[in-house]
Amino acid sequence: MASSTKKVFEVFVAKIPWTVAAKEMREYFGQFGQVKRCLIPFDKDTGFHKGYCWVGFSTEDGLNNALQKDPHILEGTKLQVQMNRRAFTDMKANKESELD
Repeated sequence: MASSTKKVFEVFVAKIPWTVAAKEMREYFGQFGQVKRCLIPFDKDTGFHKGYCWVGFSTEDGLNNALQKDPHILEGTKLQVQMNRRAFTDMKANKESELD
């Protein structure tokens, strides 16, 4: 199996408050660079998101800017942000949560 040579400019974000939606995540991370996509998986049973997401940037600069800031606080909650090393393109998610 050949590995992809495409660079991944994504962060994995955990501990997202249940009141925060994909729109707010895109707006917040947009201050660091152009957000290409934001994927928040939802729980089919509860209808709420699972408390984590992936944010993809258009450039490496956006990724680096987001990783350099600490702490990330949204609605009074400290988010856990780390570099994502694998693309999330194959993951299944609620189509409403992914905005291109």
